[in-house]
Amino acid sequence: MNRSLISKATILGISGLLCLSLFSCKASKKPVVKSVENGVPIVERYGQLRVEGANLCNEKGEPVQLRGMSSFGLQWAGKYVNKDVMQWVRDDWNATLWRSAMYLTSGGYIGNKGQKRIVYSSIEDAKALGIYVIADWHVLGDKDPLLYEEQAIEFFDELSKLYGDCPNLIYEICNEPNGEDVTWEGNIKPYAEKIIEVIRKNDPDNIIIVGSPNWSGDLFPALKSPITGQKNIMYTFHFYAGSHAKKISMVRHCVKHGMPVFITEWGTTKDSGDGGVFEKETLKWMDLCEQYNISWANWSINSKGEDSGILQYNADKDAKGGWTEKELSKSGIFVRKILRGEVEK
Repeated sequence: MNRSLISKATILGISGLLCLSLFSCKASKKPVVKSVENGVPIVERYGQLRVEGANLCNEKGEPVQLRGMSSFGLQWAGKYVNKDVMQWVRDDWNATLWRSAMYLTSGGYIGNKGQKRIVYSSIEDAKALGIYVIADWHVLGDKDPLLYEEQAIEFFDELSKLYGDCPNLIYEICNEPNGEDVTWEGNIKPYAEKIIEVIRKNDPDNIIIVGSPNWSGDLFPALKSPITGQKNIMYTFHFYAGSHAKKISMVRHCVKHGMPVFITEWGTTKDSGDGGVFEKETLKWMDLCEQYNISWANWSINSKGEDSGILQYNADKDAKGGWTEKELSKSGIFVRKILRGEVEK
């Protein structure tokens, strides 16, 4: 399912030769920012992030791009949310960002508030490792963020009190609102304004990312009617390369018109999580993100056997990292190369 990588011999017109190794591709055209450079991790180099115009910037006001991995739902794959795995994706995969996806329903936080401890431990581990971390309030099957607004207020109030002084924390307050009756003006924006107010009482500075309608797939309503009176606000967009090729133009339009976009979730597959790995389409998205310094987190670290998971079925049962190529799925091999700057373009 992976797009074949062109060998030097093929470029010269010699046919019939095998492709280059998946782990020995040419470097990308733009130098890749290292997660740790000369022993100094990314958070120490970038410091307190802020938003200026459409750009995520470091504390000096210079545009930056974070790139990394998202966990799968904590109730199913929370074992991979640990310091060993996070350090492995930092050091071997060159990830500068980690996302902890805390579902609300389907066995998530609403029925088991203890799952927030996994989110908190991921923040502690990210602090120790010097990488940025997204705490994701994973609205999905529940559709309307207003449905559990009171629980969100409680969670983000506690979270911001505990970790609001940590420059590596990023809040994602609404993963994928969806449904015909869930609109930007009627549901998502008023919810976001309330949660932002709660967070800002404890944390005046860290980045807050707001979901967009239709599974965070439509940025236009927020572009037309953005949240005002607040700083360091960004807007979520999600894509799956096999399903959303036509949406590249929308993201480009919104960023060019000053909208700060953060792709907190994307996959190499169809939006079902399966259907194969769409390398050509993925690279078009990566070019867009590189051009406009759009930060992203790939979905996801799991071994359930779906195409978008980065591990082979039931790989790394002990969740210790240190994965070999044989333990990685086709998507995992490809995403690792992207993060390491080893994809041939």
